[in-house]
Amino acid sequence: MLRVLNGEPVWPLPIWIMRQAGRYLPEYRETRKQAGSFLDLCYNPRLAEEVTLQPIRRFGFDASILFSDILVIPHALGQDVRFVENEGPKLDPVTTEKDFSRLADELPLERLDPVFETLDRLSKSLPKETTLLGFCGAPWTVASYMIAGKGTPDQAPARLTAYRDPAFMDALIDKLVRASTAYLIRQIDAGAEAVQIFESFGSALPPALFDRLSLNPIRRMVEGLKQARPQAKVIVFVRGGGANLHRFASAGIGDGLALDWTLDPAVVLPTMPDTVATQGNLDPLALIAGGAALTDGVDHILGAVRGRPHIFNLGHGILPETPIEHVAQMIARVRGA
Repeated sequence: MLRVLNGEPVWPLPIWIMRQAGRYLPEYRETRKQAGSFLDLCYNPRLAEEVTLQPIRRFGFDASILFSDILVIPHALGQDVRFVENEGPKLDPVTTEKDFSRLADELPLERLDPVFETLDRLSKSLPKETTLLGFCGAPWTVASYMIAGKGTPDQAPARLTAYRDPAFMDALIDKLVRASTAYLIRQIDAGAEAVQIFESFGSALPPALFDRLSLNPIRRMVEGLKQARPQAKVIVFVRGGGANLHRFASAGIGDGLALDWTLDPAVVLPTMPDTVATQGNLDPLALIAGGAALTDGVDHILGAVRGRPHIFNLGHGILPETPIEHVAQMIARVRGA
């Protein structure tokens, strides 16, 4: 996988999948019961290591991604974060200067020591051929949760804030850029060989806000990480990024760009430089469906990326109801090509 991120075509394609440690696996569900809350699981190095290793043991993916959550950064900064069963994350909204002033000026890295311990453990327990990935959320995506206090369908609370109080939004984004960069640097020091930045809410941003709230903050993060740790490899995933992917590629933001499932690699990739590594982009619902839908989806991607540096993945995270046998079928198809 690291060869691909260096711009080298590799065949068969290396493969991993977003959320590969999670609720579709019975062994994950059993471990989750031991942890208490979801955040307790994220902050328990022994159990977080275990759930990170589970999909590697079962499927032999070429990369293993740290089990954690993008909201550990606002949690470490001092915002109340909790996960409600069957509802998702709940946060005390940050919408005023008073709320903002309660946040730490700089990320208290010691509050995230359990995460770094998990990475250290994984760097020793993973097979040598398995790439260890760290990650964090992009500032816009994390800010959207912090302002709304929860996930929202179109990130309207954060978008309104960006229009009505640009100074407040810029200050929050700036704080998250600095915190996220420090967090990624520490992940590399703890053993991560590459990191992925998740801009899960990129599709919500109109052109008038995209550069200010997504592209430029991610650029600053990547530049800051590369300046501090030149060997670090970075994958940028902008869900709903569409035409903006070309702008990330031309600006050299990241070593790899992940495609969501709405993009046709046969159309998009010929317009991008051959040296830019890409990742993706099977529809998670095709993986649930299995059969011809899965086979055709895999084969279309394989046909479009042959000869290019590409990492096979989904176009978003694997869904809890995904049959395990379909994951095995997908891997066999990719590796048998």
